[in-house]
Amino acid sequence: MTLPTVELAASPPSGFRFAARFLAILVSLPVAVLSVFRAIPAEWPTPVVQLLSFTPWLVLPAAAAAVLAVLGRKAWAIVIAGGLLAVQLFWLFPLDAGRHVPGPSAPATELRVMNINSEFGEADAREIVRLVRENGVGLLTIQEHTQALENRLAADGMGMLLPNRISHPTNDAGGSAVYSVHALEPMGVVPDSPFHMPTVRVTVHKEGRTAVLETTNVHALPPVDVRVKQWRSDLRAVGRLGDRSGSQLLIGDFNATYDHSEFRQLLDRGPTDAKMVDVGTATGSRLLPTWPMEGLRLPGIAIDHVVTSPQVQSSHYSVHPVPGSDHAAIIATLRVPAVD
Repeated sequence: MTLPTVELAASPPSGFRFAARFLAILVSLPVAVLSVFRAIPAEWPTPVVQLLSFTPWLVLPAAAAAVLAVLGRKAWAIVIAGGLLAVQLFWLFPLDAGRHVPGPSAPATELRVMNINSEFGEADAREIVRLVRENGVGLLTIQEHTQALENRLAADGMGMLLPNRISHPTNDAGGSAVYSVHALEPMGVVPDSPFHMPTVRVTVHKEGRTAVLETTNVHALPPVDVRVKQWRSDLRAVGRLGDRSGSQLLIGDFNATYDHSEFRQLLDRGPTDAKMVDVGTATGSRLLPTWPMEGLRLPGIAIDHVVTSPQVQSSHYSVHPVPGSDHAAIIATLRVPAVD
């Protein structure tokens, strides 16, 4: 008696394998091109700068290309697609991110901070006040601040929560405001920028301790058309603040993501050999988008940041949509070293 033969684990037809390899190459090409731009810290033209914002989303086509390469059963295709996927994962969870540097056993003071770009003052004032109240925010920074928004915030009770204010309202995107439950002292503005970026000294007296936090309300020009040069100039000027001694907080709309070399160079400007810390990245939350929250539904990206000196610890980071604004509010809990 002749038994029928059974072919086990038959490989896919050659036509299917060829199609899978072809698709793997097709999907890998744009990933590879943008990866070159991401890897080389050059002053790329505006379209490349804008595309680099969406680098975290490249992990999806990179993963699809890797699967297709495996189905295509060619070692060279698997190596290329697998390598591209590994690179995207490395950038997605960077090992070179700034880290908090534990200081001596000196006590620290906790401060919860919040930022919102109000989109020409159209953000919902009642929602901003609610977020401040329910999250125990002690320091609030606002970009694109207008007099109309300031009036609405006052009417909704912001003065009862954060009675100290240094503001520069305008009718365009250049306005700014800092609200605080603690004392504020103006220290100047970031020079040579069309947007108002003030630095204020926040003095926190709490539990018998005093902490001082020099806070800069950041609003870099967006990297569009010829303004990309001003964007780079703004980020360099903000980065120079990291050279200062003491506890620094750079908070606001940087119009840049961690995947822009200009932003990473800003982080490298920390004191001594330690980097400044992007709290969203340090807490594993850099994939939470802060823009766009309305309008054209692009894949979300994180362009609003809380950046601190390495000795300032952080334990909380969250993102909150606010009606009326295309930016989300970001909230972080900081522990600022006491000075006495």
